[in-house]
Amino acid sequence: MENANKSHGISLFALIAMVVSSAIGAGVFDLPTTLAAAATPGATLIAWGITAVGILALALSLKNLVLNKPNLNGISDYARAGFGEFAGFLSGWGYWLSAWLGNIAFATMMMSAMGYFFPTFKSGNSLSAVIVSSIISWLLTLFVVRGVESAAAINAIVTVCKLVPLVAFGVMAVITFKFGVFTQHFWSNFLVNTQGVISYSDMTASGILSQIRGCLMAMMWVFVGIEGAAMLAKRAKKQSDAGKATVIGLITLLFVYIILTMLPYGYLSQEQLLKIKSPGILYLFESMTGSLGGAFISIGMIITIFGAWLSWTILPAEATSQLAEQRLLPQWFGVLNQHGAPSHSLWMTQIFIQIFLISTIFTSEAYTFAYSLCTSAIVVCYTLVGAYQMKLGLKNQNKIWALSGFIALAFQVIALLLAGLTYLWLCSIVYAVGLIFYYFGRRENGYKFSQVEWVLTAIIVLIALTALGALMTGHVSV
Repeated sequence: MENANKSHGISLFALIAMVVSSAIGAGVFDLPTTLAAAATPGATLIAWGITAVGILALALSLKNLVLNKPNLNGISDYARAGFGEFAGFLSGWGYWLSAWLGNIAFATMMMSAMGYFFPTFKSGNSLSAVIVSSIISWLLTLFVVRGVESAAAINAIVTVCKLVPLVAFGVMAVITFKFGVFTQHFWSNFLVNTQGVISYSDMTASGILSQIRGCLMAMMWVFVGIEGAAMLAKRAKKQSDAGKATVIGLITLLFVYIILTMLPYGYLSQEQLLKIKSPGILYLFESMTGSLGGAFISIGMIITIFGAWLSWTILPAEATSQLAEQRLLPQWFGVLNQHGAPSHSLWMTQIFIQIFLISTIFTSEAYTFAYSLCTSAIVVCYTLVGAYQMKLGLKNQNKIWALSGFIALAFQVIALLLAGLTYLWLCSIVYAVGLIFYYFGRRENGYKFSQVEWVLTAIIVLIALTALGALMTGHVSV
């Protein structure tokens, strides 16, 4: 039933802000140079077109499910309704894993932004950076524990503030745009040799595919979070607002991302863009305006990442508490405090975040590793959403539903295959840990593992053991 008469709850604007703020985080500030390292302007536009179609199909699927399945809450519920309890657990646990790994990426990038003023933080994972980011993480969790809806309202304000530096960069990119630079190697293959010298050749089909493959993981990463409104649908003033917020938020994100990543191709040549330090937007803006501009973007980055970090402190706890409501995890995960927040899930997630933050001290590419794991984990959830939407479309003989679900499903699977399965392989380790909680959650509620569940559990554990062995022997490095 529609929650239209709620006097409290999250408004449409706050839900749109949740979508935008959850997605616009650390990744957007490094996106122009990340894509420039992978593709020429023409191939980048093709990659954006493919990504836009796939993500739009996902957004429409989420909108349709929110409207037509109001009794279901969140993406794990969709997987559970469509394919059973085990699929629901895989989706919910993957979402939880993805969300808090995203917080690790935010922490390291925020510290890098602070490193513009305080060099000790510049690496993002130095001892001092880990200490400061740990303090921030605990404070954010404490804030959310005191009320999810108030945190979402604050997040709406942060979203407006965070767009200001991105708009400023966009304006300067337009002013400094040179059409001749933009079109110089628009349709080209390019290769960077070991000395860092770029060579160009005529575009080929294999060249386009290679460049698109290089863009996909980064493009998918910056859309992680568009399901934020759907995850909070039950807390909205009107549940139908969650569907509207997802689509409006996606269109906003597409516009922002395409503008911010294509304009730099007209400011510097691709060879020059590859020499820009990370995060790209910060140092591009500094080259356009001077050190004062760099400081402005650094402050903007800190605000932006703080907003995303706040959003993603809410989302993982929502995932585990929903799994507890669905009897897929022990009821301990779903306990609410006097403020209506899932405090047990929040504090447990924070402990995992803290352990992983400490481990980043010993990793060489903490940010890249965290966001790649995050993106790979969320693909499992998005794939099941698309599959459920397609199943409903076929069942109801609705071609539009079936087509949007198929496109969402196909995009996620193909993109992951093209980008590589290594990070999903590593995610299986945490999935194996989660299966322990799943087992006790089912037993607590009087259910027994079916033969199929035992077989699937054995397969996941076996995959996890091979991944753990690869890490321990150095075949996969972090």
